[in-house]
Amino acid sequence: MGLTIDMEVIGEVLCIRLRGELDHHTAEELKYKASHLIEKNRIKHIILNLEELSFMDSSGLGVILGRYKQIKQNHGEMVVCAISSSVKRLFEMSGLFKIIKQEVSEENALQRLGVA
Repeated sequence: MGLTIDMEVIGEVLCIRLRGELDHHTAEELKYKASHLIEKNRIKHIILNLEELSFMDSSGLGVILGRYKQIKQNHGEMVVCAISSSVKRLFEMSGLFKIIKQEVSEENALQRLGVA
C-alpha cells in the first residue's frame, strides 16, 4: 500500500499526517523529511496525526522515537492524535505513551501545545 506523508508547519509545531503503512520500506523517507523540516524551521513540537495509519512496525517506532529525541533537545513535546486501535496497541506495548502524550484530535493537540 505504501505511505502518504503530509506535513504542515504551524509556528513552532510540525504537524505530520500519515496515511497507509509505516514499515521498513517507508520509514527512511519519513525520517529524512521530518528531520529536514525540524532543522530547517527550528521546530520545537511535533503532532503526529495517525488517524489514517493502518499499519506500523518496529521501524516506524524507531523513526518516531528518533524524532522525539530530536525535539527533546529543543525542550519540545510530541503529541500523537487520532490514533487507530491497532497502532495504539503498538504504542502501549512499546511504552511510547510514557513519553509521548495522546489527544483525541489534531485540534486538541494544537491546544495542548498552546498553538490553536
